[in-house]
Amino acid sequence: MRFPVLENLSFTQLMTLPVAVIIPSFNRKHTLARAIDSVLNQTRAPQEIVVIDDGSTDDSSDFIAKRYPQVKLLQQANAGVSAARNLGIAESLAPWLAFLDSDDEWLPDKLAEQFQAITDNPDADIIHCDEIWIRNGTRVNPMRKHQKRGGDIFSQCLALCAISPSAVVLRRSLLQECGGFDESFPACEDYDLWLRLCSRLPVTYIDKRLLRKYGGHDDQLSRQHWGMDRFRVAALAKLLRVGDLTPEQESMTHDTLREKCRVLQLGAEKRENTELIAYCQQLLSEFGIGHGA
Repeated sequence: MRFPVLENLSFTQLMTLPVAVIIPSFNRKHTLARAIDSVLNQTRAPQEIVVIDDGSTDDSSDFIAKRYPQVKLLQQANAGVSAARNLGIAESLAPWLAFLDSDDEWLPDKLAEQFQAITDNPDADIIHCDEIWIRNGTRVNPMRKHQKRGGDIFSQCLALCAISPSAVVLRRSLLQECGGFDESFPACEDYDLWLRLCSRLPVTYIDKRLLRKYGGHDDQLSRQHWGMDRFRVAALAKLLRVGDLTPEQESMTHDTLREKCRVLQLGAEKRENTELIAYCQQLLSEFGIGHGA
């Protein structure tokens, strides 16, 4: 089922649908239709759908322009997913933002459930949900460490990325305050953002699987970069340098940085990567962190 062009909605309707959906894409023409259709099929339609073509070479832009005239299409030279999302944020207007990776798919009630949660919790700033994992075409069960939670989840965010971009709705003002996605991160940019946000405020969690998250394909960032903890330790160091953490948060961050540097160094030693070894040692020295417990 196709929804009407969003520009044809009345002013009153637009004011009751205050969310912009941001979809970054790089050479994902083969999955974009599934992602966009899942937004158009929402029982609660968004105010805006913004697709950012991050320098694709697979005719993605022509495909979007012809098939989805109701979508706002932005194009940029390839600059990475963070720059693409930030462009979408800058060029959209709604006070709430939702992100959808171009290889993922929302279930029809995703936005409706999240805005009901906002209605029930007017102070909510970040709302996320559970997800269905599909790996190489097969549904799989996430490990216990990937279990989603609400409330103060800063400690969970230290170990891994505790919120999926495709699962979240958040206030635009939060990104204006914290500076959005860090474009210097080629991967783990979401880990960096959730650390910054969840060190400041709690999150609201909907214990329902409201999207399908697809993995196992070769163009995932996690497959393009070995040793993803390289980027996580950079995010941890960045957080410590800002210095806005509580004493307890700072202690937990030190502990996590120590452990991730230890694991990274073991891998670097096997690869004889002296540059990465030196980088880990420099970080531990900078923050006065020893190798012991």
